[in-house]
Amino acid sequence: MVGIIIWLIIGGICGWLASLIMRTDAQQGVILNIVVGVVGAVIANLLFNRESINGSPLDISSFLWSLLGAIVLLAIVNLIRRGTVR
Repeated sequence: MVGIIIWLIIGGICGWLASLIMRTDAQQGVILNIVVGVVGAVIANLLFNRESINGSPLDISSFLWSLLGAIVLLAIVNLIRRGTVR
């Protein structure tokens, strides 16, 4: 149960920071920030073969890799929706 709560909290923070970096913060709410953060952590784990939010122990490098995965996810979404990464 605690692992799911950590996924949601860290995922929300990663998604929120990624949306600020990619300038999409006004378009998404809290739930979408959490989804972007968690999916971004999974993408980082797949692309970069790094531990994501689920890594034990949770440290700054796994947080930064998850943030990078969330940024990649938002860049792909922007590319599909607008034709530009921003």
